[in-house]
Amino acid sequence: MSSQSTHTAPGGGSDDTEPGRRRSPAEEARTLVSSMSVGYLATVGDAGDPWCSLVVYGPMTDGNPVLLVSTMAEHGRNLMRDQRASLAINDPSAPGDPLDRPRITLAGRAVQPEGELAEAALDAHVAAVPGARLYAGWDDFTVWILEVERVRWVGGFAQMDSVSREDYVAAEPDPTAPAAVAAVARLNKEHADGLLAIARELAGARGAVSALATGLDRHGLDLSVTGAGQAAAVRVAFEPRLDDVKGIRPATLELVRRAYAAQARAGSQPDG
Repeated sequence: MSSQSTHTAPGGGSDDTEPGRRRSPAEEARTLVSSMSVGYLATVGDAGDPWCSLVVYGPMTDGNPVLLVSTMAEHGRNLMRDQRASLAINDPSAPGDPLDRPRITLAGRAVQPEGELAEAALDAHVAAVPGARLYAGWDDFTVWILEVERVRWVGGFAQMDSVSREDYVAAEPDPTAPAAVAAVARLNKEHADGLLAIARELAGARGAVSALATGLDRHGLDLSVTGAGQAAAVRVAFEPRLDDVKGIRPATLELVRRAYAAQARAGSQPDG
């Protein structure tokens, strides 16, 4: 089950502004997998007991993580006996309470690829972990693909959902994710007035007296606005959605342009 909280924007009343879609749980999962290269691998020990290990991975194009594991490690020996496994991934650099940060668990079975698939899997792992090429050929190391069967995504407090294999594979990582934090910082530094205009004119927060960009993705921009003793989160959609990092700046500047144009039109209208 998934849930999402909403807030009325300061001065917004019953404003019907369409905030635009957000990343789906499947897209959130694919984005986190593609953004990280470290996770916690859970395997089954020889007595049936659980065993968790820190590992590095690289994702295939379908989102399946590729592991390069030594049988000198307990989890490597475990996989030889029992291929059931899960991989938990989070972003340790994200601010705030660790339990309020996005995280996922990928569950499935590990398989040893062969032929061209083995080469592609190793390439995917090395793309994320360049140093792995040095020891990939050692006798005790084995390439494993964790074939994801189900996903549990947690976006923070009261935000969670389960994702099927089909939805996970069909989803795409968000191409704006690698540059999102820097882009938000730049917006707050260079376009404070523009963000306030966006909040008032495009997000329906007419009573806002300040606005701060808090995040963005390929679908839209998130703002924290204050006014009249209230604070709220609002969102404005990008149209169309962004398909690469290069689109972030033009799209955000277009929002600023639209907001200023709306302000100008409102200011030109006669009173009464």
